Amino acid sequence: MNVVERILRIEKEQKRRYGNNTLARYNAGEKIHLKQMEFHRCQKRNRWVFGGNRTGKTECGAVETVWLARGIHPYRQNKPTTGWVVSLSRHVQREVAQKKILHYLNPDWIVDIVMDSGKSSNPSGGIIDYIAVRNVFGSVSTIGFKTCEAGREKFAGASLDYVWFDEEPPEDVYDECAMRVVDRKGLLFGTMTPLLGLTFVYKRIYLNCNSDPEVWHIFMEWADNPYLDPDEVERVSAAMTDAERDVRRFGRFVDVKGAVYTEFDERIHVIPPFAVPHDWQDRLSIDPGLNNPLSCHWYAVDYDGNVYVVAEHFEAGKPCDYHCREIKRISAELGWHTDGKGRVSALIDSAASQHTLNAEKSVAELFCDNGVLVDTRVDKDLFSGINRVKQYLMTDGKPRLFIFDTCVNLIRELKAYRWGDGDRPVKTDDHCLDELRYYLMKRPIPPKRENVKSEIQLDKERLIRRIKHGGRR
Repeated sequence: MNVVERILRIEKEQKRRYGNNTLARYNAGEKIHLKQMEFHRCQKRNRWVFGGNRTGKTECGAVETVWLARGIHPYRQNKPTTGWVVSLSRHVQREVAQKKILHYLNPDWIVDIVMDSGKSSNPSGGIIDYIAVRNVFGSVSTIGFKTCEAGREKFAGASLDYVWFDEEPPEDVYDECAMRVVDRKGLLFGTMTPLLGLTFVYKRIYLNCNSDPEVWHIFMEWADNPYLDPDEVERVSAAMTDAERDVRRFGRFVDVKGAVYTEFDERIHVIPPFAVPHDWQDRLSIDPGLNNPLSCHWYAVDYDGNVYVVAEHFEAGKPCDYHCREIKRISAELGWHTDGKGRVSALIDSAASQHTLNAEKSVAELFCDNGVLVDTRVDKDLFSGINRVKQYLMTDGKPRLFIFDTCVNLIRELKAYRWGDGDRPVKTDDHCLDELRYYLMKRPIPPKRENVKSEIQLDKERLIRRIKHGGRR
């Protein structure tokens, strides 16, 4: 074989390998799906993509699975793995998740395919039980396929490194799969369009009601997918109802009664903590509770009137003196301003001034006795308060309320607060929102900006003084 023939054979093999290796072309060209890469980079162990149709969410799950099986994940510590891909039904498995896995899985990497039905010579036409994948460590990883229609019992027993949920599973299947990854400290990740409304995924993942530090989510909409034509996106959107658009385009959770604070957007209003300047510090606001949670937040206002919620104390079943100690402890950690006696100032529900038959002092008096000076003169009008919060969330397209991401209970309540029967919100899980209203109804006043003179101004003043004094310095 001469040199030219060898070069031609090498080029042919290179083309074949490049054609088979679609994984190498994932987000590697001029167009990058930024939300997909944000999902892959996230180090949390329970990650979910809530997306509309054709947003690229399923691609995330398929690529994540193949990366883990091959041991080439660019953002995680790699090893041989055993995992499951969970679909709603056999039909959906074949048409969606299974097809995507095969699309990104180079045939050269496949050691074996075991079929549940159909032929291994044509895996895309049947139902796959599992795929044995050659990983870069010289051993074999396994990608197993499960369907929710088989029932929870079919998910018992295994020990896994990861589970990918392609669309929303039943809660009992989710719980069983969560047990499968415990001993290996494995991963759960889901990609779904929230068609079923306010289900357990809404509560446990989106709201993160259990405050699990490993839970994370991201929303994907059509505009996030760089491969969709913007004109087509707008044409299809215009033909949809608002509810259809929320789900099918934006991947939002929709309830017939609707969210109260539709203006709230975590990507805009939730920010990382930063050192708050001392002159921005304003007051605390408290919604008291004994059996119910007591909610307290620290509020700051910048020179432009933007409000920042910078810290949170939220706890139930504790006496007043305990809450006061915690409030003073957190205030000390923040370097929060106090009066001459080391006391902090706060707003509190006006009901705290009432005396009960069994108590010598009111709740407000107990707070004051313990070094938290509370002001019960708050405006509790519900609808005016809701409107004020909405104005701070978004006025003329500009947000004026920002919340540190450590205030997890306030964030959860803002997302969950919904209209009930008639024109009133459901009276539940609103302790943080009550004291947020009390604070914003007080119309926070921006601090005066300190007038710092420039060197040019100082030079001018020195020159004027010299002229006034006959040229003397």
